[in-house]
Amino acid sequence: MMRFILILFLALLATIDIECNAQSGSLNQGTSHKPGIITGADQTEKYLHLLKGKRIGLVANQSSIIGKKSIVDSLVNLGIKIVKVFGPEHGFRGNASNGAVVSNEIDAKTGIPIISLYGKNQKPSKEQLADIDLMVFDIQDVGCRYYTNINTLEYVMEACAENNKELLILDRPNPNGYVVDGPVMTDDKFKSAIGIHYTPMTHGMTIGEFAKYLNGEGYLKEQCKINIIKVANYDHDMPYVLPINPSPNLNTQQAVMLFPSLCMFEGTAINEGRGTYMPFTILGAPALKDKYAFSYKPVSIPGMSEKPNHKDSVCYGLDLRKYDIDQLRKSRQINLSWLIELYNAYPDKAHFFMPGRANQDISAFDLRIGTDQLRKQIIAGVSEADIRKSWEPELQNFKDIRMKYLLYP
Repeated sequence: MMRFILILFLALLATIDIECNAQSGSLNQGTSHKPGIITGADQTEKYLHLLKGKRIGLVANQSSIIGKKSIVDSLVNLGIKIVKVFGPEHGFRGNASNGAVVSNEIDAKTGIPIISLYGKNQKPSKEQLADIDLMVFDIQDVGCRYYTNINTLEYVMEACAENNKELLILDRPNPNGYVVDGPVMTDDKFKSAIGIHYTPMTHGMTIGEFAKYLNGEGYLKEQCKINIIKVANYDHDMPYVLPINPSPNLNTQQAVMLFPSLCMFEGTAINEGRGTYMPFTILGAPALKDKYAFSYKPVSIPGMSEKPNHKDSVCYGLDLRKYDIDQLRKSRQINLSWLIELYNAYPDKAHFFMPGRANQDISAFDLRIGTDQLRKQIIAGVSEADIRKSWEPELQNFKDIRMKYLLYP
């Protein structure tokens, strides 16, 4: 009898421990009794049976974790046969700089082949998928058109559809899921490696929702068969602190939240913190010396940014490390005022917007924004209110389309 009571007591403790772990994985959401956010990957009870006995291909990087461990290491320990891992920009372990070519390799820890999907081989080939029974996609996104994980998602879906492979998506929250804002790309001439979808700059969808959008809006020649393990206890307005950096230059929660607004500065004369350990939280340029007191010096940092804008030169500008992110959440908008302010402060306005590197006929700024209208409006001195008003028709149309594919409130 005592042994039976002891077993019941231990089972109760285990249940309490699981619940506490779920709670500790959540953000401060107001009241302690609210259930915590649980990612798709962490809900192993919902998908392990789908993987057992199959040869698995896994699209993953350092953000792909179960608990605090790499999903690859965890699944291998659970007896799952992973035959290949496909890595996006920055590589599987997330230690490659932005835009750096990532080569195929063998993972030193597990011996599993790593296939790079960034560079020339953006899409898994028929040969690479031949010995795979099921593909699994688990990558943390941050909700911007110019964050290339959604490009990788499309290419993987396309390859799966062409080769009759099902794709299991382990969904994760979008930390910028509260905001749908910015110009919508509508012209194919602005397509590039940093933008291939007809969305606004921030789309407000999770990876799972974006996969449904790609299927439903005809981005693929044939639809991909997808199965989504939803995030538990989540809605788009919930704050979500990422448990691990999604890429080398998004190394703080502040950077993740400011990224939609500050990444606009790539393609301008302004350094956005690359070449420092504070990327996407500071802005500056040498030419602003007489305008701002705050200063810093970008340098080459292997694995983060080897050739930052204004390398080894002192930059002057804005320090946004303590900017109140709640202001963005309340406005539900990208901050456009910093771009307008620094353009107006910049003495050599003719060289504020830099020419494109891949296509000299289109500004690098325009490729990132997805249109040339914002650049022209800023140069012409159009007010922020009128700029935003010009976005509205296409933005509202996208919001209506987006509603069809949402998995969460």
